[in-house]
This record gives sequence, structure tokens and C-alpha cells, in this order.
Amino acid sequence: MLIVMKFGGTSVGSVDALNNVVDIIKKSRQEGHQAVVIVSAMSGVTNMLLDSARKAEVGDEETCHQARQQIARKHEEAIRHFLGDTPEQAAVMGQIEAHLDEFESLCHGIRVLGELTPRALDVIGGLGERMSAPQVAAVLTRAGVPAESVAATELIVTDRRFGSAVPLIGETAKKTKAGLRPILEQGQVAVVTGFIGATEDGIQTTLGRGGSDYSATIIGRALGADEVWIWTDVNGVMTTDPRVVPEAHPIAHLSYAEISELSYFGAKVLHSQAIRPARRANIPVRILNTFEPDHPGTLITADAKDSSKTVKAVAAIKNMSLVSVEGPGMIGIPGVAGRTFSAVARTQTSVLMISQASSEQSICFIVPSVDVKKVVDVLEEELAREIERRDLDRVKWEDETVILAVVGSGMKGTPGVSGRLFGALGREQVNIIAIAQGSSECNISLVVAQGEADKAVRAIHKEFQLERPD
Repeated sequence: MLIVMKFGGTSVGSVDALNNVVDIIKKSRQEGHQAVVIVSAMSGVTNMLLDSARKAEVGDEETCHQARQQIARKHEEAIRHFLGDTPEQAAVMGQIEAHLDEFESLCHGIRVLGELTPRALDVIGGLGERMSAPQVAAVLTRAGVPAESVAATELIVTDRRFGSAVPLIGETAKKTKAGLRPILEQGQVAVVTGFIGATEDGIQTTLGRGGSDYSATIIGRALGADEVWIWTDVNGVMTTDPRVVPEAHPIAHLSYAEISELSYFGAKVLHSQAIRPARRANIPVRILNTFEPDHPGTLITADAKDSSKTVKAVAAIKNMSLVSVEGPGMIGIPGVAGRTFSAVARTQTSVLMISQASSEQSICFIVPSVDVKKVVDVLEEELAREIERRDLDRVKWEDETVILAVVGSGMKGTPGVSGRLFGALGREQVNIIAIAQGSSECNISLVVAQGEADKAVRAIHKEFQLERPD
């Protein structure tokens, strides 16, 4: 089989973790698989890079110098352990030092200009992966697994949305096949930088934080891989956050639809866009634990495995704000909803949930709290005439709210699920602020106050007996 494996920051972040990576890849090769390996930056590196860039914008260049030293030490420790005092060690460390030189030069330029552009942020943010890939390739080669490092800027073609670029599928497929097939045909492992891509004219972009998952499924689709394996530091997708519910456990099998809902609503084990390329190509995805490689993890396929569970998981996304547009002038007047969401779109804010009363007197929707001020401002500007005439009230918002997503394909066509859900929350005296359900019946979304979120999650988990594995 051709398997695309992605290893996250903790999976490549230490000597012990890299030993596990080598063992996993060796085992897959012994089983006859071809492997393309996508790697993140070593854990903590991307945060240091981005923090340094932001501080340089306000005149602090010392943070950059300190970050350089810390990052160099982190890489040198791993490289010396695996490569010793060899020419290979010197060559890899030379590449890393060159990237760190670039990092310092960029931070200096940002400090001088007093401006950090999205394009510059993408270049700096992707340096961690550019240092990680040659390191992992050298470690594998030293361990007897021939490997070659490849920059994803040579493979993944994107648009120019810096910070959250969208891949261009046709161009990416051509470049990926041309760039990786020869390496695989030579019996080598291709080690590719995650998280980054480039525009058609070669300008580096990033796919958004956590985007290495997305890189793996994009490349998996381009190559027609048999499976994509996402190696992380947990045993698959959990029924909920185990810090909130200690009885939470990994889910053995999920459908593409179920994982899409969970990743969108806060299950951080998978990037929210990552499942789309795999879904379109019908490629199975496995979520596995680098530190417990024998655990079966979670398998994600087109159809959910038959299960007695109507609900499989509950996810919570915190630090949200509920915005309300309401008033008697909304009744029967077309276009108010369209103008509302067109205005919000101009702020480039993601709307995570929408609910509207059947009376048409109010629309409420959820946005991240960090964006609520600009959303309210643009709405009051857009609807100023209606507010002045008192057809609409002033735009209201409520901070410290949480979206709970109750997910499971078994809910479809099963009577009584909503009744059980609301009954469980009612018994715990949890007030529900807003409700939404899609026609797929795979997800019921609720909004509750942040102070009641953990209590609500525990109540739902208990009601649907999610602590009992299938």
C-alpha cells in the first residue's frame, strides 16, 4: 500500500519521539508499504517563531535572538543524538542555521518597518517545518531507511490567502506526482514539510494552524494513496475532552461526516479542513498515537460502522459570543438576513452557528469572541437606517458562551434523541440559549453559558452512555 503518514509536533519534538517515528516507519516498510511522511515543526518551535515576529513589529528584537538560540539547541540535541559528529550532522545543522539566519533577518526587517504583513507571517511561520523535514530525513537515512526531504512549496499550489490558503487541486496533483513518484520508485521515503504551500508564482503560503493534517490528505489525494495515517499524541478521537469527563475514551470508527462535525466544533485532533480531500477521494484516514503505536486508534471512512450508539461524541468550542439582530421590522421584509451575513463576511469572521425564530423577528449567530467587536460595529453601520427607524433594535451580543456539538450518524431517523438530550440538560438545570440542527441529523448544536459548559458535557456524556465502549 501507499501510505501518507503525518507526524505532529510532539511526534517529532524530542529524541524519544523521533525514535518512535523511526520504528513506525521501519515497520511499515517491512510490511511492504511505500511511505510519504509529512512532518510538523518540532513542538513549540512555531509558537516561538510567530511570537518573535509579532514582538518585532512593536520594536522587540531580543525575543527573536533568544528564540533562535532555543530553536537551534532543540534541533542540535536531536541531530547529535542520531547523527553524532558526522558530515551528515554538519550538513543538516547547516540547513537549520541558514533558516535561522533568514528568521533573524526577517524579524529585523519587521522591526525596522514596524509592520508584520500576512505574507511575512507565513514565511516565518513555515520555517519550523523547513527545519524539521531535513532533520527527519537524515535521521531515517542514518537508521537504514533511505529518505529524501522535499519542501511542500514545490508540491502544494495554493491561492494567495496568506494564513489560510486554499489548495489548487489540479496544479497540486501534477506537481506532487512529478515531485514524489520518482523518490518512491527509487525505494526511498519522501519526507515533506507540512503546513506550507506556495502560490503559482512561488510565494510561500500556509494552510492555517494545524495545517500539516491538511497537507497529508492533500498529498494523499494527489497521489491516490491507499490510506492516510495521522500520528499524534492521543489514541484517536475521544468521545469528549477527558479533562472534563475522565471516562471519555477513543472512538473506534467514525464516518467522514461525523469527523467533519467534530473537527469543526473543537475536536483538535484533526484540522477542520483535513478530511475534505480524503472524503472526495474516498481514502480511509486513521488517527494513531506515536507513543502507543499498537493502539488501533480511530478509523475514518465514508460510512459509520453499525453501532448501538445514537450519539458518539460531544465537542465543545469555547470563547464564543452570540450576536443577535432582532426587531419588528424584520417580519416579512426580504434581504435583512442577506445584508446581515454579507456585512459579517466583509470582516472575514467565521460564523460557526446560526439560529432564526420562525416569527422572523430575530436572527442570532455565533462568532469567536475576539471578533465580536468588529462584527457588531459593521452590523450597526450596515443596518443604521433600520435601527434609526426602530424597525430593528440595536445589535446585541452576549460573551462567554460555548457551542456544544452532539454528534452521531445514528441520530438520523431515531426518535427521542432530542428529548433525551434536553431532558438530561434540564435535570442539571443547564439553560440553553440557542439551538440548531442540520438536515443531515448528524449533529445537534446548542449554545450555553461558558460557566455551565463542563456540567452540560458531563450530563450529555452520561445520558448517552458514551463511557461504555462498543
